[in-house]
Amino acid sequence: MAFDSLTDKLQSVFKNLRSKGRLTEADVKAALREVKLALLEADVNYKVVRDFTKSVQERAIGQDVMKSLTPGQMVVKIVNEELVRLMGSETTELTLKPANELTIIMMCGLQGAGKTTTAAKLAGKFKAKGRSPLLVACDIYRPAAIEQLKINGEKLGIPVFAMGDKHKPVNIAKAAIEHASKNKNNLIILDTAGRLHVDEDMMNELIEIKENVAVDQTVLVVDSMTGQDAVNVSEMFNEKIGIDGVILTKLDGDTRGGAALSIRAVTGRPILYAGMGEKLSDLEQFYPDRMASRILGMGDILTLIDKAEASLDIDEDKAKELEKKIKKAEFDFNDFLEQMQQIKKMGGIADILKMLPGMGGQLKDIDVDDSALSRVEAIIYSMTLEERLNPNIINPSRKRRIAKGAGVDISEVNKLVKQFEQSRKMMKQYAGMLGGKGKKKGMFNFPFKF
Repeated sequence: MAFDSLTDKLQSVFKNLRSKGRLTEADVKAALREVKLALLEADVNYKVVRDFTKSVQERAIGQDVMKSLTPGQMVVKIVNEELVRLMGSETTELTLKPANELTIIMMCGLQGAGKTTTAAKLAGKFKAKGRSPLLVACDIYRPAAIEQLKINGEKLGIPVFAMGDKHKPVNIAKAAIEHASKNKNNLIILDTAGRLHVDEDMMNELIEIKENVAVDQTVLVVDSMTGQDAVNVSEMFNEKIGIDGVILTKLDGDTRGGAALSIRAVTGRPILYAGMGEKLSDLEQFYPDRMASRILGMGDILTLIDKAEASLDIDEDKAKELEKKIKKAEFDFNDFLEQMQQIKKMGGIADILKMLPGMGGQLKDIDVDDSALSRVEAIIYSMTLEERLNPNIINPSRKRRIAKGAGVDISEVNKLVKQFEQSRKMMKQYAGMLGGKGKKKGMFNFPFKF
């Protein structure tokens, strides 16, 4: 994730604080100097960093912290609370009109920020909530922009309204409203044109659309990889046309991520969603408290559960059957294959581990290889139905045949079969942990190491 480097540095600072037991004012100030440097290196706006560390220091040098039995932990708690406040405290959702009325959302942003893909992702989210969206191609300048929107719309089963590149965007938007009313669409998402940088023509075009079309929400899409520039762009768009919120793209990349910590404080506008991948489903609601938790290396169990709920279509009868198998140690390779496919739907092992408390900082010490999942799948698919149902019959000659069929070394087949047998014994111990509040049965029964 974008904050991996910042997370490592903050965890190092907090580890040092916790090891001291009692803290002096000098200890807190020294730690906050390190926090300040870490935030600046993450490309967080300087004024934001200054105000943030000042707020933390004022709270951390209070009597309650200094006299606490665990002052280091209290400082971490304060930093967490201030991070949440910095990013907006409350989660902000796009406000739509009632389903019997038409809501118009205008997407804007610079070229290359991922606006067209994000427009489709947003339409997909609202379609899943029961809306009838219409994507509108108002970008008449960028080559292939209209085609890209059509392809994404087709993938999601969402209609796209386009009039080619010979009409003014404002006229396309007006015609789209008529089209929506005839076709019972209750949500319009306008994909407008971007430029490589903010210019007067682009702003005037957006202003013209807003003056002639009853836009309900203006959403700015910014590339988090551009760091401080993303904050400056947000400020300019807000001053020129007025924005209701921001969607940050590419927050899953290897970037410094300072934009997420600066935009709300600089513009006063909330971050609505975060783009966490290239798939059309990779758009997460932005929760300030969950993001703060991730940044501090505390994991994000709630988002993990949300991803599971959205990604996994678990049949309750099959889940109960699986639980019985686990309790009796009758879990077979078919069951294992199904579990693997569930994890792939959720984004892979590395993505899941990062959301578990305490795991983020350890990932660099763990060989997490998602391609191993594909090799394991190939091995299982090379087994006969009988071998999958009864792994005990897999002898050396069968292993050689399976390895050849999967295109892997026999040592990988041996390793998988051995781990599988060990895991079946472990499954009995895990059986009591299945289910529970906020967790569907049949999820995460995955004790294998890759």
